[in-house]
Amino acid sequence: MPRPDGGVITETNLQYYAGAQIIYTDAALAVSAAYTFTFNTALSMGSTTSWNPTDPNFTLNNFRIYTSPNGLGNWTEYITTYSLVNNKTGSVITLGNAQVLGIYIKVQLKETAVEDNYGGYEYIKINDIVNNFLIGYVGQDKVIPRVNRTDVIFHAKRGLQEFSYDTLKSIKSQELTVPDSLSVIIPQDYVNYVKLSWVDGSGVKHTIYPTQLTSSPWEAPLQAADGAIVQDNFSSNLEGTSQINEAWQSNNPNNITGLWPASSNNPDLFMYDWWGEGSGYGGGYGQRYGGDPVNMQMNGWFNIDERRGTFNFSSDLKKRIILLEYVSDGLAYDLDTKVPKMAEEAMYMHIAYSILSTRRSIPEYIVQRYKKDRYAQLRNAKIRLSNIKLDEIVQVMRNKSKWIKH
Repeated sequence: MPRPDGGVITETNLQYYAGAQIIYTDAALAVSAAYTFTFNTALSMGSTTSWNPTDPNFTLNNFRIYTSPNGLGNWTEYITTYSLVNNKTGSVITLGNAQVLGIYIKVQLKETAVEDNYGGYEYIKINDIVNNFLIGYVGQDKVIPRVNRTDVIFHAKRGLQEFSYDTLKSIKSQELTVPDSLSVIIPQDYVNYVKLSWVDGSGVKHTIYPTQLTSSPWEAPLQAADGAIVQDNFSSNLEGTSQINEAWQSNNPNNITGLWPASSNNPDLFMYDWWGEGSGYGGGYGQRYGGDPVNMQMNGWFNIDERRGTFNFSSDLKKRIILLEYVSDGLAYDLDTKVPKMAEEAMYMHIAYSILSTRRSIPEYIVQRYKKDRYAQLRNAKIRLSNIKLDEIVQVMRNKSKWIKH
């Protein structure tokens, strides 16, 4: 692979694949001890003193420094004082002790930082979107003669939020285990769920459906014997325990679905004589007849408790591994503030239309033109990001000829 030569790619293969960069200490560096590292991932320290391994924030550093006399091996971790400054040229590390001429300095990103950088070429940062827009769409003899950078940033962030919901590939997921409480906390950057599944021993997902059978109350105020709501010494309602939640979590889902426990391996399970009168099971043959198809499933249910900020699950999902897939708004963390390159033009059109539509002096026909351009580019972005491949379409068509037997 070629080395960076002025194109868009600025990292070497060693930086991208191994998360490492090695710098030779020449005469100038032997004096300044200021080494500039050009990772796409900005270097960060937990605190100004976290160069010290005994510092509580040392583990928050996303890199480590090593020295070697020849750059081929014998790497020794550098644990003496140093400082870090990030600027437009990269991350500048100034070592507290000047190094001898000919010493090699290596910065090694931690594994999580390396993985965050993988696949980054398919995205463009929101800051680059803003800079490109100011260059390409703002200026003399252009539709937008002038605009504040803060306005562009605002509309870019709003566009990223709107696109994140139904256009961009911004689905996140968490692997969790349902505890004894049957509740898991909603993720910190959660906006809406996409899908919840429990995962079996083979790693296969089974969809968990939202229930319409119950819901979690927003309040469960404590009541006196006569039904009056009880207040504390500060005139606020005392909060009791929700009996609805307790009843739902203690209920056996088989009583709703009519499913016989999977632990029963009796070969006569589906024989009339086994279920019939005198069998000891009360003549339960045909007991699922007339059942609501919505409830006739064995994957369990969930509901959302908005007041407590939790997902609540039915009792048959206790101790199961679940996969929670959800969407965020793309602005929660720095790593999120990036746009797929396939949606880059749609973002420019969104910013342009948003700015033009709020100005009184812009003729309406220009506003409408950019509105149509925004719609067209957004549609193109959705088609591109849908990632439909011919082989996958062929596979779906072949699957249509299969009988549904279960």
